[in-house]
Amino acid sequence: MTTPVRTGEAKLRLQTMAAGITERFPSRAHALAQPPAGSGLKPVLGNYGFPVIGHILSSLVDPLEFARRRYERFGPVSWAGGVGFRIVSLLGPEALETVWINKDKAFSSTRGWAPVIGPFFHRGIMLLDFDEHRDHRRIMQQAFTRSALDGYLALMRPGIRRTVTGWPASPNFPFYTSVKHLLLDQAAEVFVGATLGAESDQLAADFHDTVCGGQAMIRADVPGGAWARGLRARERLERYFARQVSARRVGEGTDLFSMLCRSRADNGERFSDTDIVNHMIFLLMAAHDTSAIAISMLVYELGRNPDWQYRLREEAMDSPNDELTLADLDSGYPLLDAAFDEILRMYAPAGTLFRQAITDTEIAGHFIPRKSQLAINVYASMRLADWWPDPDRFDPGRFLDGADARPVHRYAFAPFGGGVHKCLGQQFADMNVKAVMHQLLRHFDWEVPLGYTPLMTWGTGPTPADGLPVTLRRRA
Repeated sequence: MTTPVRTGEAKLRLQTMAAGITERFPSRAHALAQPPAGSGLKPVLGNYGFPVIGHILSSLVDPLEFARRRYERFGPVSWAGGVGFRIVSLLGPEALETVWINKDKAFSSTRGWAPVIGPFFHRGIMLLDFDEHRDHRRIMQQAFTRSALDGYLALMRPGIRRTVTGWPASPNFPFYTSVKHLLLDQAAEVFVGATLGAESDQLAADFHDTVCGGQAMIRADVPGGAWARGLRARERLERYFARQVSARRVGEGTDLFSMLCRSRADNGERFSDTDIVNHMIFLLMAAHDTSAIAISMLVYELGRNPDWQYRLREEAMDSPNDELTLADLDSGYPLLDAAFDEILRMYAPAGTLFRQAITDTEIAGHFIPRKSQLAINVYASMRLADWWPDPDRFDPGRFLDGADARPVHRYAFAPFGGGVHKCLGQQFADMNVKAVMHQLLRHFDWEVPLGYTPLMTWGTGPTPADGLPVTLRRRA
């Protein structure tokens, strides 16, 4: 087992012990604020938890059970202490729909994300608001057309095939660690156009440190800390992209960086050099981190559900063509589609999204005062028994034609968000996962020990802290 994995496990075990202590601290429940007289709105109830750090440790080490306990006690809208401030948590499709649709423009993504990942991913597309977000999205859409996606897939296929088929058969293969490394290399090659080597390795390391910076517990520029490493990595990425923009604008590259440099909206608008730098840093994080979680948790569930692994392998063997196009992936994998949807439901890779209320407003009948920090809990919302029968059971059949267990609310299944902020990279993520799984299913079978549950931590969503060891066997 690698040193980073051991370090992650030790850190998680320490946090779990500390969470058990902090959760026993007596903290009285009370209203976040009193609703206006005659409004008919309910107050948001909750408690701060342990002084200063609130409930942050419990929400990190066991986010699903923590959210379920709060839902049971306080309902779909509640508040809890974070690190020095209060966070309103939203659960369930009604609350999520209100914020995502945002019909009164009462919720700001920019202000919501600022204290979370703002220093590392500021002015990325997800962190923009209203008209500016709309204008940037119109330009960026040109880099996510079907023809552009087919071009990315053509760049991705050789590296995926080379890396996956080169994995060793092993009784203790660290799958999450390995697929994350694959996707980091792929991001450098496909998104940036950097050839594999020292430059690509440095980019991958800087992407990793930038992501980790936004997850730091000690959120200060202390030498040697995760926050400080993330800030220095961000600075290196800014310099790297900025010095290449001019050449990419006049080039003919098919990587995402080149496409963004040349993209124009229908009215002729294009990104400034600074815009391109900011969007590239954000997109690289969004592309590899969430896909690594989705692929890893799909491998885990297929490892302990061999019947579904067999069915998906049969489907993959029926498509022997390794030069898959987007059209092939769209139409030829109904079982893999269903299994991927079920993983997105169970382990939402973008597990929590943030907003700030910029005016007094209401969510699901609760009064939300101005400047409230809102956490949209996508992960736990799709694991509520109110909306999903037997929500902790892996059952791709829910998403197959003829299934009778589909949710009764359109936002009960919303792993890519909703409204104007719905993820622009949804199709890219879909083809990325399928391209990796196509190779994996054709060349390997695998299993996990009976009763094994991975140690989970929190990144962009629920993330294996133990590297996700599986028994990987090469097929004849």
